[in-house]
Amino acid sequence: MFLSPRWISLFTSLLVTSIVVAFLSFVPAADSGVLFVAGISSFFSTFFFTYYIVDLLVFREVNQIYVSIQKLKIRDFDISRKSLLRSVNPLKKLNREISNYVSKKEEEIGELKRMEIFRREFLADVSHELKTPIFAAQGFVHTLIDGAIDDPEVAVRFLKKAAKSLDGLDVLVRDLVVLSQVETGDLKMHFDSFNIVEVIKEIFEQLENKANKRNTELVLKPKEKEECFVFGDKQRLSQVLTNLVENAIKYGKDNGKVVLELKIENRNVEISVEDNGPGIPQDQLPRIFERFYRVDKSRSRETGGTGLGLAIVKHILNAHDSVISVTSKIDKGTRFTFHLTKPPKEFA
Repeated sequence: MFLSPRWISLFTSLLVTSIVVAFLSFVPAADSGVLFVAGISSFFSTFFFTYYIVDLLVFREVNQIYVSIQKLKIRDFDISRKSLLRSVNPLKKLNREISNYVSKKEEEIGELKRMEIFRREFLADVSHELKTPIFAAQGFVHTLIDGAIDDPEVAVRFLKKAAKSLDGLDVLVRDLVVLSQVETGDLKMHFDSFNIVEVIKEIFEQLENKANKRNTELVLKPKEKEECFVFGDKQRLSQVLTNLVENAIKYGKDNGKVVLELKIENRNVEISVEDNGPGIPQDQLPRIFERFYRVDKSRSRETGGTGLGLAIVKHILNAHDSVISVTSKIDKGTRFTFHLTKPPKEFA
């Protein structure tokens, strides 16, 4: 019910007047005239006193606070003056709204601080990652300029090293572009139905040489599976699986095994990539999908890579409404798991 200062004062006055008149009615000397005068004086004195207290000290102050908030143009303050002044307890409502507003702002400030830390770390990481191949190629080129080019054998060797550094730089830049496009939504996904078993077999063939160098066995489970249709962007999901399998080969053990398993669950297909490598410490698992984050930085330098692969994997799967999870045990291996949907009926 709408309780303005007048209504509050009226109810209070009637209550006080009723109590005063009822009390005086028990006094023998109090006739009707005395009761009338006492009632009228009680009513008006209580009414004006209550009205002054409620209106001047509560409602006007609340209204002034609201006006100040509007002057600050705080759009997140989601309450109208009319609803505020009509509430039974405007101070309580105002306090609640301000508390909610402060909580939202604290969350936003916390997020901005986290983003600022992330931005600084990202700029430092990008600078470091770009500097390494640039300085390497620069060193080889300057060595050639300083006279090494006169020796054909040395010149060819240095040019190959410079080209390798520049190739690494090209991969890094392309990964940064892809990651930026995926995050901003500029990289459009082309969803269609396709047989993911064929894609997996193609990836195994592409990575066969890398696997053979470490004597790593690539296994698809179940082995007899020839067809498993999913709905998604074939090219991007192939990129996801290539990255996961390649990482499993690089960071797994020599003479190890990489198992890619498919499990059909109603309208979903669970896909997991598991190795029997050294594993990842539990405290580092939440960070492995961050840009440039490496569990073993020294080993990552030796094996190559830009440090952006898992970040790209995460965003591509997010675009497919899928979340990738990881479990790992030290000296036993690491397992990445995500889900894809089966094709809708019109694509089946």
